Amino acid sequence: MQTMLSGEASSSSLKELMLLCETARECRQCQLAETRKNFVFGEGNAQAELLVIGEAPGAEEDASGRPFVGRSGQLLDKILQAAGFCRQEVYICNILKCRPPGNRNPLQGEIESCMPWLLGQLQIVKPKVILILGKVAANTLFDNKLPLGAMRGKVTRWKEFDCFITYHPAALLRNPEWKKGCWEDIQLMMGHYKKLCGTKSATEHEH
Repeated sequence: MQTMLSGEASSSSLKELMLLCETARECRQCQLAETRKNFVFGEGNAQAELLVIGEAPGAEEDASGRPFVGRSGQLLDKILQAAGFCRQEVYICNILKCRPPGNRNPLQGEIESCMPWLLGQLQIVKPKVILILGKVAANTLFDNKLPLGAMRGKVTRWKEFDCFITYHPAALLRNPEWKKGCWEDIQLMMGHYKKLCGTKSATEHEH
């Protein structure tokens, strides 16, 4: 019976996400809708206990319509695997759903236009833990200008979510010496995750 209810809930969440995606796809609130190749909504488990948030799609994501698919995405997959997750178990998205030209930082108006879509995703998925990738994404969500070092190494509450902040995979590709710090962040996150969610056996049984 529990499995059936889980399946029904999962199906409902997936339908809600698909509906939100189709609505968001029509958004023309900012100029990025004119310059993008593809709208990049997000992907993964509609009932994920771990949700990953980046800043915005890059060139490869813009070309494919999927989040984190380039070299950064491959590294993210390895980080998740090291933490015990396959990509399909988590939900991955960005604050912006369209690529800023030249991968520049998001503008305030673009953030304000896109934030309702991210909040909608969070309300549907209802993750227990959020992993935030990079300084720009963290500064945007927490509305601060702190350096990454001041935000890492602890659990930070944002809205009703427990968040952990670490380096963006693209930064790790440029600065491999930061990988040790990233792994420390991931281990800290997983310790907290296990307190909240226990072992991952229940998730594994759903797949």
